[in-house]
Amino acid sequence: MKRKNHAYHVDVIWSGNTGSGTRSYKEYSRDHLLRAAGKQDIAGSSDPAFRGDPSRWNPEDLLVGSLSACHKLWYLGLCAASGVNVLAYEDHAEGIMEEEAGGAGQFIQVTLNPAITISADSDPDVAIALHHKAHEMCFIARSVNFPVEHNPTIVKSGD
Repeated sequence: MKRKNHAYHVDVIWSGNTGSGTRSYKEYSRDHLLRAAGKQDIAGSSDPAFRGDPSRWNPEDLLVGSLSACHKLWYLGLCAASGVNVLAYEDHAEGIMEEEAGGAGQFIQVTLNPAITISADSDPDVAIALHHKAHEMCFIARSVNFPVEHNPTIVKSGD
């Protein structure tokens, strides 16, 4: 099969100049917008630990959310192709970032905790196994250099 490249274009527009630019670390806002053609803007900031606005998405939230969403999308598609009827899917993902003494840091793990309800006629063993396949296929999980674990819970409808 021929390889394809897919390009993604996102604009990040800083809106945090409160009058004196970055003259001082404490004088500017971390607020920004993430914008892509034809999509709703995302209000972003930094993590509150780094002087960000807690009501806005930060890059760390977006990374964990991207891993969760990618896994879910692959999982649902694989279930549809394998005869597993998913009725509900909710993930409570958690990412752990380690900050070093000098201020740099990196994610050391993300754990996905999807809770899935399947129809009574679906096989829960297949439903569990498809999480492994979804992990193998997820574009985002394949692109990061830290472990992405998953702890699915499967409930059959009517149980």
